[in-house]
Amino acid sequence: MSEAAGVAALRRADPIAFVRGQLRESYVQLLASQVLTGAVAMAANILMVRSMTPTHRGEVALLLQVVYLATQVLLLGTERSFVASYHNVAPGPAVRAYGKLLLIPIGVGLSGAVIFTAASPHHRNPGPMIVALLVVYTVVEASALASRAVAIAVGRVRDFMICRVLESVLLLAMLIGLYITHTSHPETWFLAYVFAGAIPTVAYLIVWLRLPVDPDAVPVRRDLNRQVRREGLSLFPAAISNMAMLRVDRLVIPALASTAALGLYTSVATMTELLAWPIRAYADARLGRWRASHNDGGLQARPIVLAAAVYSLVVVPFVAGGLYLLIVPVFGHQYAPARVVVLPLVVAAGLYAVSRVSLGLLIAKGRSSLVSVAEITGFVVSFAVYLLLIPRLGILGAAYGSLAGYGACLVFALITTYFVKERT
Repeated sequence: MSEAAGVAALRRADPIAFVRGQLRESYVQLLASQVLTGAVAMAANILMVRSMTPTHRGEVALLLQVVYLATQVLLLGTERSFVASYHNVAPGPAVRAYGKLLLIPIGVGLSGAVIFTAASPHHRNPGPMIVALLVVYTVVEASALASRAVAIAVGRVRDFMICRVLESVLLLAMLIGLYITHTSHPETWFLAYVFAGAIPTVAYLIVWLRLPVDPDAVPVRRDLNRQVRREGLSLFPAAISNMAMLRVDRLVIPALASTAALGLYTSVATMTELLAWPIRAYADARLGRWRASHNDGGLQARPIVLAAAVYSLVVVPFVAGGLYLLIVPVFGHQYAPARVVVLPLVVAAGLYAVSRVSLGLLIAKGRSSLVSVAEITGFVVSFAVYLLLIPRLGILGAAYGSLAGYGACLVFALITTYFVKERT
């Protein structure tokens, strides 16, 4: 009996057991942690807006964006390549292996931070304390993302979800405390993120290191880290380009239109991004299995991509209709002009979701360099459309840019998934 037939039989025979089994699935737990993180981020934004001036709120946002970008530089694209290569290994060896991957980038980053603090002009130097906070939180955030990859690879996603719950509770408690005490210093609010991320992440890494090695776990080969690093470097342009493709519109709109236009645009864009989260979580959780299936000659890409496409086709109309109807009741009449971007942004999110599966399959087939080309293609197309259409159409031009960029990325991914020979 195939896996799909077995799942269908269980669903018919014992629906409760089926639901429990689905809740234990890695992608469901990853999605739950993402939803919780998003909810806490929204609450944190409200608390900070009510406690700080716009300038100070902007400083916190800038510090966080610097950390998120620096984190990708430290990881060098190794998240997905690690999941694909270290599938079903023991937790302790996996943590030690990822630690070795991070040693050199962290060392180079620390050296760069010291040189910048000592040599940069005074008017461009935020000071040793801010630089130290940025360095510490970058290492914490890199460790947290590395722990996510380790959790998926070793089958401990439930631990990762609990870790994120603890982080969210700690962060929310500290931010509420800062709000109650009327604290307005950006550094203090940023420090809350550092502590909330560091405490549970370090605790779980220590727990994983002390777990006994399962005799049934896959042994770690000495050459695996070289393979992960090589594939990671191929994926690094993809990680940077994906971040740019998702975020550069927020930078271009104020420059080519206005901050008011940005407010209208983000009111919709922030919500449509959620549409792709389930598919992205599913693709990340299945990456190791897809690599193993590919190595055994049994990976079937077409049904996986079709399932993602069906998800998008079913969800997109409901999300578009719901957002269009709810914008004014939820945000107010001043946000009514944002209705114009609902349909293109929802369709763009659907295309982006399918592209995550297609790119995951390419990684499983050992074609990481093509993943980077796909992400770069999407970024270049979207950026070109932004520059061309935002001055003419405003936020609608930005929505068309996202639609064009995500669509170009998906088309490239589909062509390479089906027509480029796998690397043996």
